[in-house]
Amino acid sequence: MPRNQQIVLDNRPHGEAVASNFKLVAVDTPELKDGEVLVRHHFLSLDPYMRGRMNESKSYAASQGLGEVMIGGTVGEVAESKHPKYAVGDKVVGMGGWQEYSVVDGNALGALRKVDTTHVPLSHYLGAVGMPGVTAWYGLVKIIAPKAGDTVVVSAATGAVGSAFAALAKARGCRAVGIAGGADKCKYAVDELGFDACIDYKEHSDVKAMSKALKEACPNGIDGYFENVGGWIMDAVMLRMNAFSRVALCGMIAGYDGAPLPMANPALMLINRMKVEGFIVSEHMEVWPEALKELGTLVGTGKLRPRETVAHGIAAAPEAFLGLLKGKNFGKQLVKLI
Repeated sequence: MPRNQQIVLDNRPHGEAVASNFKLVAVDTPELKDGEVLVRHHFLSLDPYMRGRMNESKSYAASQGLGEVMIGGTVGEVAESKHPKYAVGDKVVGMGGWQEYSVVDGNALGALRKVDTTHVPLSHYLGAVGMPGVTAWYGLVKIIAPKAGDTVVVSAATGAVGSAFAALAKARGCRAVGIAGGADKCKYAVDELGFDACIDYKEHSDVKAMSKALKEACPNGIDGYFENVGGWIMDAVMLRMNAFSRVALCGMIAGYDGAPLPMANPALMLINRMKVEGFIVSEHMEVWPEALKELGTLVGTGKLRPRETVAHGIAAAPEAFLGLLKGKNFGKQLVKLI
């Protein structure tokens, strides 16, 4: 059996995460038992939620265990199987973590899912046609629930979640406005992702400037907002929200280092009779088939053209992850393992 390189959480961060919080180790891959499958990972997903798991604090999910393989989505192929449902060479997506191989119980519900790479590249099952895409779908369709003609806004517009948002919103007849960091990302958002407008938060770098830019990009106000960031950007958006608007709270990356994120004017939620709902997409598995079908069609027909930033080799995962938290990635951040 092959040696398996892994990244484990060696110690918890105090404030900002650093590379020394992680440790690269190598272990023997165990012999398979009946019903188990050995998966060789081709790509590893890096996502902002992982930063929250590194803290030892109350959250929607258990903290990442010290000395354990970092959690994470993976795509790859079956290298060996002792389960009748899976054959060597099958392409699969799962939660294999930051390692080159994983041993999976083939009978565990949802642990592995076979995927078709005829029209959708394997790596996209970690992004546009995977958890991030379904996250965008759920927040837009089930919480914001837009009508044709509505104006919807998303922060982190060119990240893995935001990238899928525009295509989904345009398919529903909405005006889609993004917020992203840098002129290149904003150009990509408009030219390739299909946003009607994109605001550069590096250029409009405080609440007043961002609110003014949002007023110009959203002349009829904002009916729905998909929140990935929090902090002052959310404060600016809240100033432009319409009566009876809806907010899907997905992420608060501005607060992932552990400090509380104050809100400047929560009374706006009452004044505008807003619906504000947080969600965790893994708690809504019943919608995944419908969402994945639409997302796969959008990618297959070229209406959704997600971009990827790829680091190479398992050892590159920690620095790539830290770069993701600072917005250095362009589109979905992956680690290519073979």
